Amino acid sequence: MSTENEGTAVPPAPSAPPVPVDAPAAPAPQAQAPQGPYGQDAQGQAPQGPGASGDAGHPGASSSAPDPSWPPPPPPTAPYGDGGSGSGPGGWGSSYQQPAPKSGRGRGGLVAAVLVAALVAGGLGGGLGYVLAKDNDESTGSTTVSASANGGDVKRDPGTTAGVAAKALPSTVTIEAESTSGEGGTGTGFVFDKQGHIVTNNHVVADAVDGGKLSATFPDGKKYDAEVIGNAQGYDVAVIKLKNAPSDLKPLTLGDSDKVAVGDSTIAIGAPFGLSDTVTTGIISAKNRPVASSDGSGSQASYMSALQTDASINPGNSGGPLLDARGNVIGINSAIQSTGNGGFGTGQSGSIGLGFAIPINQAKYVAQELIKNGKPVYAKIGASVSLDDSSDGAQITDQGAGGAAPVEPGGPAAKAGLKPGDVIIKLDDRVIDSGPTLIGEIWTHQPGDRVTITYERDGKQRTAEVTLGSRVGDN
Repeated sequence: MSTENEGTAVPPAPSAPPVPVDAPAAPAPQAQAPQGPYGQDAQGQAPQGPGASGDAGHPGASSSAPDPSWPPPPPPTAPYGDGGSGSGPGGWGSSYQQPAPKSGRGRGGLVAAVLVAALVAGGLGGGLGYVLAKDNDESTGSTTVSASANGGDVKRDPGTTAGVAAKALPSTVTIEAESTSGEGGTGTGFVFDKQGHIVTNNHVVADAVDGGKLSATFPDGKKYDAEVIGNAQGYDVAVIKLKNAPSDLKPLTLGDSDKVAVGDSTIAIGAPFGLSDTVTTGIISAKNRPVASSDGSGSQASYMSALQTDASINPGNSGGPLLDARGNVIGINSAIQSTGNGGFGTGQSGSIGLGFAIPINQAKYVAQELIKNGKPVYAKIGASVSLDDSSDGAQITDQGAGGAAPVEPGGPAAKAGLKPGDVIIKLDDRVIDSGPTLIGEIWTHQPGDRVTITYERDGKQRTAEVTLGSRVGDN
């Protein structure tokens, strides 16, 4: 769903984005007219293999067994909306071409015609005005016309976009991350608590994790140094903490992403292409959208069951809040699907109305774990699944990562009777069409949750109750 994992691939998307159609050629000029001059297993372990393309298809892997190493190689998905790189150097789009100058005679003629028309209209209007006023004076005495001194006070109710933005902006920050080698970028974050914790995307702060520099700037210009408290690559969530945090921080109110409905209004805040404190609006376009994303740097992929929105999200929006009409945070802007390279001279892709956000219910759990333990905790079923691009389900592989057993001995899947070759097609009421979809859905749960898995074996459907296990850390 570069900024938001911005610019990620969507594991199986229903269809590819429409191909732009060239504008029809302009009709030939008349003869007399003058001529003018955008894999890992269900345990969070990564199978080796290429992913799906970065366009409408979802990321997948080859049919070869998953690799034991973590993180998994990212499927060649679309980049983060900000690619973790934030704004880049360059101009503001394509160059402007000065139109061919008009002839001096033509321009002078046009100006003269306008002046003559103005004079005639002015004279006629003045004459009529005098006659009407004179007649009115003779019949009623006099006519007085008064103009309002101003347009009146502008009232912006709390539920309006302006009202929501006015309340939320003071609690958002523009984050600048820089590695020890000087590389980095710009992203966004929001105040999570009064202790100075800021929630953002992992890919926004990844450059500063190992000894780099990190800062957060509020809309009023106040800038604070910060440090990474914990980061989760698989979830693409990170928590940073302000150094010498002010005492008047106002955390944003967290909503309930499970209750969001398609069509609900959305408001996104971020720093697209480095333009801090930018507000865009849209709606919830879809829910539970399976998304696997990568920043294109060779790091492992992130998986989510995302909220899809058409609010404009671009590189630099990553980590910013996605708000509902009441100003509650319902998601973290994380990824975009895009086509080709975008403008602003950065070579990055831009928004085409396909943005993806991590549901806040999941992000809240991850953030709390990071603050408490410094490491993420992932739910797992204990089975390796194929990341092949398909729409038939998530198949348990015949061989696990690095030659390990495809079904972890004594793990959740083994206890439920699952075997290599089984194809998982549902998790509770969610349809599973691929390995990445299964991973994203499992990660919306917490270790210890009980789920119902529907799978196919030898052409017959079966169900099993599975109690999810846990894995700590990204490695």
